[in-house]
Amino acid sequence: MNLYLRLLWLLWRLRSLQRRGLFEESRIAFCVWPTDCDLNLHMNNGRYLTFMDLGRVHLTAQSGLLREALRRRWMPVLAAAEITYIRSLKPFQRFDLVTRLLTWDEKYIYLEQAFDCDGKLCAQAYVKGVFLHKGARVPNAEVLQAIGYRDAPPPMSEALRQWAALTASKRAEKNNQ
Repeated sequence: MNLYLRLLWLLWRLRSLQRRGLFEESRIAFCVWPTDCDLNLHMNNGRYLTFMDLGRVHLTAQSGLLREALRRRWMPVLAAAEITYIRSLKPFQRFDLVTRLLTWDEKYIYLEQAFDCDGKLCAQAYVKGVFLHKGARVPNAEVLQAIGYRDAPPPMSEALRQWAALTASKRAEKNNQ
């Protein structure tokens, strides 16, 4: 239930959101509610992924892409996520979720999402996704042109390149079984 309350809160805040550059970070402040916690009294590992969904909505809204995606009936779909937990988030602890676009290739759009508490990194994730229309992938060039961006993508960092290669190799291995 608290996800829906947070989603409604986020949608309410999006009404007054200023459009920002494609590569500017999205930053949203949250608080860990007791319902976000597991038996160890820290935020449940699955809840991080739920917050990350909200961060991606915020980022697409601030770039102007959310409006275009809704208008064109594009559906964002997450293809993979890799998260590293560094520090626990405790009940009632405040944190910022920072989301930023890193780059894209022919198939995927790559983002970084980080959980920051008082300037300390608590968790960091890479995610990759696509936009679909009627079950077919929308080319990334078309997605970016929808918000007026026509330049080449930034280069991938070495860590991101390794992660992309790992996910591709896992998929290839499963397809060969």
